[in-house]
Amino acid sequence: MVDKKIALTKKDRLAVWWRSNFLQGSWNYERMQNGGFAFSLIPALKKLYSKKEDRASALKRHLEFFNTHPYLASPVLGVTLALEEDKANGAPIDEVTIQGVKVGMMGPFAGIGDPVFWFTVKPIVGGLAASLAMAGNIMGPIIYFVVWNLIRIMFMWYTQELGYKAGSKITDNLSGNLLQNITKGASIMGMFILGSLVNRWVTVKFTPVVSNVKLDGKAYIHWDQLAHGAKGIQQALLQQKAGLSLTAHKVTTLQDNLDLLIPGLAGLLLTLFCMWLLKKKVSPIIIILGLFVVGVVLHVLHVM
Repeated sequence: MVDKKIALTKKDRLAVWWRSNFLQGSWNYERMQNGGFAFSLIPALKKLYSKKEDRASALKRHLEFFNTHPYLASPVLGVTLALEEDKANGAPIDEVTIQGVKVGMMGPFAGIGDPVFWFTVKPIVGGLAASLAMAGNIMGPIIYFVVWNLIRIMFMWYTQELGYKAGSKITDNLSGNLLQNITKGASIMGMFILGSLVNRWVTVKFTPVVSNVKLDGKAYIHWDQLAHGAKGIQQALLQQKAGLSLTAHKVTTLQDNLDLLIPGLAGLLLTLFCMWLLKKKVSPIIIILGLFVVGVVLHVLHVM
């Protein structure tokens, strides 16, 4: 157990929490949220380290790559606060350990945050507010603003505190395998979640035409035979609902054939290729620019 001569007060942790609301204020393509993460920790680091050299060293280690869901950064901040507090009080914690915990947590939380907040909580709150707004009730947008931000700030504060309390227990067990097991388990969970979302986030479409087959006269909509105006639109919709094609030809692209074999295969291969480049220490900025240039060229050549 570490004898804490220097301890972070609730006021110090509130200052970190307040700054974490601006986590993405200095987002960049190379290290992403590193600036916001380091900015959030400044009040705590000033309290924990009195020497200028120690403060500079602490800031430098937190300017490494960091990226996760902005709200799920709070428990990572809490654990980091506990680790930095114990390190300042003489615990045998090095920079590699602190960075390892951050990396091990940010992956799983990034995958969990989007489904929970963007795809569940926000649509529910937005749907409630929109129903009121559509009825002409001014409380619709007000409720959305108040409820959403109340959920957000409460979640960020309490998860930061949870991480802070859990972080102290982690440091008490550094002599065992607890830290390694947590990091390993978090990494596995993060890779599983992110892997399942590749097909949703990464889209690659190959446009070369493989076949162009003329359909039978009864298999497609004859637009020149439809009535004018709204009645013609109604007829077209009914015929399409009955299974008729919109065009006289059935065009099959390379992407259609690939989707019949393994849907999302091209996106998966592109993701694995980018991971291989990152493993080879290729800069993320170079990868982004490369994907942009290649995408534009292939589009001009009518390949994608």
